[in-house]
Amino acid sequence: MEKSDITVKLTPDEALVLSDWLERVQMTDLSRLVVDPAAWAPIHKIAGTLDKALPGIFAADYAERLEAARNCLRTATGSLAEERDG
Repeated sequence: MEKSDITVKLTPDEALVLSDWLERVQMTDLSRLVVDPAAWAPIHKIAGTLDKALPGIFAADYAERLEAARNCLRTATGSLAEERDG
């Protein structure tokens, strides 16, 4: 099998929400859900990549940015669910 890198594209809102979630997983008891230590390597790599790509995570208005991103994604997800179910 040929080995090559895999690229995942996220919108800025998706990246911000995922970054926040990964941070909480790594810092809480939720981390006990990751039973295979090998899984932490890609988790840390993704989290580190997001941290570098999202300078807004250190902004004073981070909480507001995060909530706005969550709201946008909730709206988009709701629209997708309506399309799928409709």
